[in-house]
Amino acid sequence: MSIQSELELEQLRIIGKIVRLALNAMSAAVEPGVTTAQLDAVCARVLVEHEAAPAPKKVYGFPGAACISVNDEVVHGVPGERVLGEGDLVKLDVTAEKSGFFADAAVTVRVGEVSAMADALACSAESAFRQAMRVARAGYRIYEIGRAVEREVRRSGFSVLREYCGHGVGRTIHEYPKVPNYLDLNYRARLTDCLVVAIEPIIAAGGGRSVLDSDGWTVRTADHSLAAHDEHTVVITRSEPVLVTA
Repeated sequence: MSIQSELELEQLRIIGKIVRLALNAMSAAVEPGVTTAQLDAVCARVLVEHEAAPAPKKVYGFPGAACISVNDEVVHGVPGERVLGEGDLVKLDVTAEKSGFFADAAVTVRVGEVSAMADALACSAESAFRQAMRVARAGYRIYEIGRAVEREVRRSGFSVLREYCGHGVGRTIHEYPKVPNYLDLNYRARLTDCLVVAIEPIIAAGGGRSVLDSDGWTVRTADHSLAAHDEHTVVITRSEPVLVTA
């Protein structure tokens, strides 16, 4: 969507703040011995408290309030009885809706002490997002975001998972435009003032190919290498972008 008024921006900020509160509460609850179902319950509670709805369940029938993906699970992990252990990387991805407005954000959380490689992978996803923010401005072309992300991820020695990209957001989960995390000169459309997009580097320590699990939701790396994910809902402006989920 593109923001048409101050009222729409305020509504987007409200749901963005709720998504951030849910992610903060879930992140604080991460520790060895916690199940992904328990983390999902934390998310559900925050959303109910703020009269918001879990968007993946509402739009796609996803069986959880949040997508929770562990280690080689990339995205769309289904919450359940899996117990987190020391050294795991857990991706918490929350998309929520309130009053017809949607916001989407994700973080990669370290469970206790993690390996140097796992830490570097999580840092790379965060750094790639920051590099994307340098070109996430009105007048730049969409492919420049992908170029910035891919360059930073490769510099760190990791791979982009090309099947999964950023996207427009605001009135539903996935809107125009698609925002690849790699350089693709076909995406020549220019970013416009007030456009709302979710920018989300999704990366892996291995080859960057993924497969879908038998549950029909969970995506994992084909080579079982670790994955990381960092995401915010962003309003494009002519200067610095507005991160409504920060």
